Amino acid sequence: MPRTQTAATQVVRLEAEPLDLPLLEPFTSATGRVERARNVLVRVTLADGSVGLGEAAPSAEGGGETQETALAAVRGIWPLLDGAEAAQWRTLACRLQTSFEHQAAARTAVEVALLDAFTRSVGIPLWRFFGGACTRITTAISIPIAEPGHVRELAEQYGERGAMTLKIKVGTTIGEDIERVLAAQEGAPDCDLILDGDQGYTPATAIQLITTLAEDGVRPILFEQPVHRHDLEGLRFVTERAGVPVGADEAVRTAADALRIVRMGAANAITVKLMKSGLVEALDIAAVCRAAHVQLVAGAMLESRLGTAVAAHLCAGLGGFQFVDLDAPLLLEGDPFAGGYVEDGMTYHVDGVAAGHGVTWRG
Repeated sequence: MPRTQTAATQVVRLEAEPLDLPLLEPFTSATGRVERARNVLVRVTLADGSVGLGEAAPSAEGGGETQETALAAVRGIWPLLDGAEAAQWRTLACRLQTSFEHQAAARTAVEVALLDAFTRSVGIPLWRFFGGACTRITTAISIPIAEPGHVRELAEQYGERGAMTLKIKVGTTIGEDIERVLAAQEGAPDCDLILDGDQGYTPATAIQLITTLAEDGVRPILFEQPVHRHDLEGLRFVTERAGVPVGADEAVRTAADALRIVRMGAANAITVKLMKSGLVEALDIAAVCRAAHVQLVAGAMLESRLGTAVAAHLCAGLGGFQFVDLDAPLLLEGDPFAGGYVEDGMTYHVDGVAAGHGVTWRG
């Protein structure tokens, strides 16, 4: 007797392995210095043989996760998935969030692998599954904390490669950060600038930075997470006085966090990152932002093409992201994955994907 659709899409296997990704150069932000991404590759296999891939990009500084804890969490998740119906991916994701609340990166990898396997099985690309709003997105590219001369070189290099927006990491001292921002503007005068404070300022110093830059004729299009993630009053202080759009990133991990930010008027924009919230929660955060007319920002951790492709499909499918920062693969020294999207400068096209996120492992 032929298998029913339900039997065909039952989960029969969950696997995880380390995924180490060296960077072209060390990446420094206000939260630390990284020389390689220590991620986790997750595979979900269904009864019909469909295999889905997911990636965990844990951050000890940002979420208290490491490669080791992510691997352990995935092993712990298996009993919740064994024999489960992949079509019920949202219900399963909520179950994982209840049981593994503080392992967001590991949960995300499993959620993504599960949904990838299911959509491959039924033959629908993720960008269509998420809504099919558009088929391409254009990313900014990040410049780490570095000497002004190197910042200028990177800005010039990225501008020549077609970047329209540069995301400058700040959050050290006012003087050093101003030098870096001015160097970036000098290197790529036609590019818009996003500043990412990575929680490095007090409310007062954040305003001082923006005020001083304004005197030099620099007005960033977004100032992301200038203060500590728990200081929502401080974030609101900056938002009310900065004169530029201010975003909440680390302060928002759940839809409830987003709703709190919206009700307080604490930010003009909210960053959606799969690795800090999970896939289902990210969809709910986006829904809160849409309802409140708060701008959407797409962000990521140090992810390969695999994690980046999922975020690109989510952005394209939902549409309406005013800012996109999905540049991590451009910072890697090689990438073990192919597919998922086609690059055209800083623009990713997803319309060539036939099913799932379309990423394949090439080792």
